[in-house]
Amino acid sequence: MKTHSVTLYSSGYRETRTYLAAALFAAGNIALPQLCHLVQLGGPTMLPIYFFTLVGAYKYGWRAGLLTAIASPLANAAAFGMPSVAALPVILLKSALLAAAAGYAAQRFNRVSVALLTAVVLFYQTVGSAGEWALTGSFTAAAQDFRIGIPGMLLQIFGGYFFIKYVIRN
Repeated sequence: MKTHSVTLYSSGYRETRTYLAAALFAAGNIALPQLCHLVQLGGPTMLPIYFFTLVGAYKYGWRAGLLTAIASPLANAAAFGMPSVAALPVILLKSALLAAAAGYAAQRFNRVSVALLTAVVLFYQTVGSAGEWALTGSFTAAAQDFRIGIPGMLLQIFGGYFFIKYVIRN
């Protein structure tokens, strides 16, 4: 598969653009789950709360990604009751892992490809599921994303690639 270079707009926590990017991507992570929840099991199947965390961290660095990863689930839980408070620790864990992995991959390889995004998604899902298993004691709950969330992972990989490459221009 062809790879394309990506211009990484990495910035620190003292820069306004970090917060602006995080706010924009958090808004996306608030709107997209609302759309997905219109369909039965849309949230667990499409995993929408992670999409803009991936895009934001890949394009604007791990700091913007981490802010998005924390703000999105908390804002969704406060405003809409989803995710539930009980699910927040796992979602925050997976979101933070995703932000770190996406930010690292973008900085380390300075390009975007389906293969890199696949590695990022598999990393955060595998490590996050192990963390979920440790937190909940339930392997079944921890494996849920691998049982019914494959469409969401594919959306993150291919939709994320499209979004990073074509929507957020250099």
